[in-house]
This record gives sequence, structure tokens and C-alpha cells, in this order.
Amino acid sequence: MIFKIYYQESIFEAPVRERTKTLYVEANSEREVRQVLADRRYNIEFVQPVTGAFLEYEQLAEAYKVETV
Repeated sequence: MIFKIYYQESIFEAPVRERTKTLYVEANSEREVRQVLADRRYNIEFVQPVTGAFLEYEQLAEAYKVETV
């Protein structure tokens, strides 16, 4: 399953929409995503599963690059 992660680059940075970045990760569960990204010290705002038409739309973006866990 593909997950879209909304995050700030620093764990000490407050979530601000203009500085929020996204990352796509292929994993089995949200828990697995959070465990793998824990060492990166990101301030994770939200982890969202991406499926169906939403996934197709996201795949059209230039920034779409999936990391496999």
C-alpha cells in the first residue's frame, strides 16, 4: 500500500502549511511507516493511505516518487 506522509524536516519545527513537505512510502501499515521514518527525525503531521483515483492523480505529479520500506 502507498502512504502519503505530510511532514516538517525538523522534529523541533512547528507545523506550518507553507513549509510542509510530502513523501510517498510503500509499506504494509501506518505503524510500519512511522517506525521506518523515526530515525529521520521528521515532525510527521499526517500519514494518509493513497488508493484508487487519488493514487492515479498523485502519480501524475512530477514530485511523485515512492520509497519502499
